[in-house]
Amino acid sequence: MSAQLTYLCPKGHDSTEADFCSECGAKINGVSPIPDRAGNGLAADKQQICPDCATAHDDSEGPFCEICGYNFVTSLSGELPIASAPVSTPVSAPVASPAPDTSPPSSPTVLPPSLPAQWELTITIDPSLRLPESPEPPDSPPQTIVLDKPTTLMGRTSQARAIYPDIALDLDDAVSHRHAIFSLQPDGSLTLRDIGSSNGTILNGVELKPMTDISLKPGDSIVLGHWTRIAIVG
Repeated sequence: MSAQLTYLCPKGHDSTEADFCSECGAKINGVSPIPDRAGNGLAADKQQICPDCATAHDDSEGPFCEICGYNFVTSLSGELPIASAPVSTPVSAPVASPAPDTSPPSSPTVLPPSLPAQWELTITIDPSLRLPESPEPPDSPPQTIVLDKPTTLMGRTSQARAIYPDIALDLDDAVSHRHAIFSLQPDGSLTLRDIGSSNGTILNGVELKPMTDISLKPGDSIVLGHWTRIAIVG
């Protein structure tokens, strides 16, 4: 570690600064350092005087003047950026808290339930759905089915194959024995899945992709077979 350099102030103080006395601020004429109290001085062969700011420089401390950044090797000024004093961050004035709202609380908006408490189907024979190659539709009254099971199979009964659908559409032979499944979801919603029927299932005019669950809502219309129409009732 190098010895601390001191400079003689005109008023007799030992200054650690070369230009102005670190004790009284008086301008120092000359920059020759004086030995410290232990008699140690800066070796002459290691001492240089900065031509820009007249500060004594010890070569062992590097090529740059610690005051102004002068490069003693290249003789260029200001090569080493001088650290600027830290800029104090202005303290923002405290933001006043908003006055408490003394108005009476408004009544919460009651939204209508998005899901019905009970899902029902209304099954009808719709003659308008009959195609030229279809048989004449039977005269059958509408049926109402309550969906109260987790899974409800819809199709046609087959004694030979032991298929007994929950919703038996036996009057329409264009309905597959295992046609589609209604499923009640844990959140109360209802889905429909065509399980690979022969003639397909149409929901609101769009044919369903087999083995894909589709969410239903009250008012949806399902068409299948020759002339079977099913309305979703909430």
